[in-house]
Amino acid sequence: MDRTAEPDDHAGAKETLLQEDWLRDARTDPAGSLRAAISNAMVGLKKAYYGRGPVKAKTYINDNIIFCVLQGGLTRNEETLLAVGEEALIRQFRLRFQEAMSEPTTKAVEELTGRNVLAYNSQIVFHPDHSFEIFVLDGPPEEARGGTDR
Repeated sequence: MDRTAEPDDHAGAKETLLQEDWLRDARTDPAGSLRAAISNAMVGLKKAYYGRGPVKAKTYINDNIIFCVLQGGLTRNEETLLAVGEEALIRQFRLRFQEAMSEPTTKAVEELTGRNVLAYNSQIVFHPDHSFEIFVLDGPPEEARGGTDR
């Protein structure tokens, strides 16, 4: 059963990112923590919309800044393009994709943290294969949402 929302269905996309099973094959933060929930949503984004997800995810929270580090997860076609030196093309596609998925991604983080996302940025490097999701919130995550597990 395919539970992935259509890309233009932002409400459905947010729900897809908040599903609990994305971390099944990835190493990450302890289950039940806010950091793990955010890592889960970011891994879900990659798995649901790229078709392949990171093998490791770790989220850091410092006051109102969330920094999620994802390791691995390049698609087969991206690996092929990387082998012929097309880093700029892969980066351009990934950054455009981030723009397209910005609303459901930030809404998922807002729901998890109880805060508004003021700014969101994504970046990728290739040697080693890491991507980064960075969020600036309007304040530290709410304590009731697990904000003490930083």
